Amino acid sequence: MSAGQVQPLVDLQRLVVALRRKRRFWLTTALAGLVLGCAVAILLPAPPTAVTKIMVIHPDDSPTDSGTLMRTDVAVLSTANMAADALKRINSTESPSDFLKDYAGLGLTNNVLQVTVKAKTKDDAVAKAKALADAFIANHTQRTQAAATGRSKALLQQRDQAQAQLADIDNQAATEVAKGRNSNAGALEQLYTQRANLVSKIADLQNQAQQAGIGSPEVIAGTQIVDAPAIQPVSKLKAYGTPAGVGLALGLALGLAFAAVTALVRDRPVLRREISQHLGASVIAQVGVKPIGPAKLWRRSKAVTDTSRVALTLARAAREDRASLSLLEIGAAATAAELAVELGRSLAEDGPVVLVDDLPGKDVSKLPVEGNVQVVEAGDPAVARAVRRVGVGTAAPGTAWTDLSALGAETVLVVRAGFANTQWLHTVARQLADCGVPILGVVLVDPDPKDRTDGTLWDGLHTALRGRAAVVAKKRREVVELELRDETRPIEWPTKRDTERRLRPVTRMDVDPDAPTRRLKPVQES
Repeated sequence: MSAGQVQPLVDLQRLVVALRRKRRFWLTTALAGLVLGCAVAILLPAPPTAVTKIMVIHPDDSPTDSGTLMRTDVAVLSTANMAADALKRINSTESPSDFLKDYAGLGLTNNVLQVTVKAKTKDDAVAKAKALADAFIANHTQRTQAAATGRSKALLQQRDQAQAQLADIDNQAATEVAKGRNSNAGALEQLYTQRANLVSKIADLQNQAQQAGIGSPEVIAGTQIVDAPAIQPVSKLKAYGTPAGVGLALGLALGLAFAAVTALVRDRPVLRREISQHLGASVIAQVGVKPIGPAKLWRRSKAVTDTSRVALTLARAAREDRASLSLLEIGAAATAAELAVELGRSLAEDGPVVLVDDLPGKDVSKLPVEGNVQVVEAGDPAVARAVRRVGVGTAAPGTAWTDLSALGAETVLVVRAGFANTQWLHTVARQLADCGVPILGVVLVDPDPKDRTDGTLWDGLHTALRGRAAVVAKKRREVVELELRDETRPIEWPTKRDTERRLRPVTRMDVDPDAPTRRLKPVQES
């Protein structure tokens, strides 16, 4: 990312990769939540629940009612007086406030009320449900009868008032009649009309009071238990599946939340792009984590194959340059040791190789080596006499930076993705630069399999492996061109001076000039 670009507050790609790398953690928390939910369901089973249904008849019920009357009944059922009445019927000493938490009412229709009661035992739950239903029916009929009685009293009071008015009108009419001829016929007729109306009203009020006094027999007869209290059957799938599902969801949510928060707070790069930028070197290869198990099982695994391939790549680079090479690990000591052994095995084809084991755990010494490969510790006299040596060290926190240059003039960093934070990667790059040890590249260990970011830096070509390959290729081209130039050079014929020099007799310096000369006789022909 260039300096002109603004970095987002939260890198979603990095967050997704971090969550994917932490999948073992949040899957473990989800599994722990599932197990905990099942344990809770087994150790703390749900209390037995009794269910009963009551048919409730309302005297003022109408087809246009929107459920107001039933909601009123549910509210009445949830009062402390109703709970106390139910407990009194079964002679229970339980507190009404505690009993209110164990039952609930639900209006199924405008006239059907369902009551659900929880208790410690099944018999207790059934008894409490029956007592609660009886208490509600008694309360409902009592309220209905009280309303009817109150209405009857009101009608009787109106009747008594009408009778008092009638007596007053009768007195007025008797007084008017007693006047004889002086009586007012119009007033007397009006009084008789009022008297007739009052008589009719009194009779009507009397009938209404009698009807109201009877009450609402249909309410008393119709309000009853239509479904006797019984224990509600619960399937095992629901009894154990619900707590397990809740535990699984909570564990998964907590695991994902914790993994996301730690990924944002710890600031540990996991993408190839970020690691290459912070270290100032390109990612030249990546190696997976070796599976757990016997060596025979993962001998042909992808991690082992990648290690061998990376070792061959480094071996080719080491053959071209005779400078010593070092492997510095950051969170991947085992991988760095295996890579060093593979590299030594490849270089041993050209001659003896010395592996300098400077890892804290001496991981290289624990691995088997063959042929012309020798493993020694740092400071061994064999290091100074070695023609070809490969140093293996660490760049983890606590590293002695001044000793890194003794391991090799150049280095390859073996970095585990998500191990070190950004600050430490900057520290490693700065310390190596101060020591004058160039970084040829980065071998990324345990990368994200879906990481498609570019881990190549386009600067620092003089230290990168691709730059070295370009220099080597250039040298090879120059050698080939020189050979071709020698083959196409014209032939130079010998001159006369060269011929005379070639035919001139050679005087041997080891012959004595004073020695007598032996003459040979000519051969006579027979």
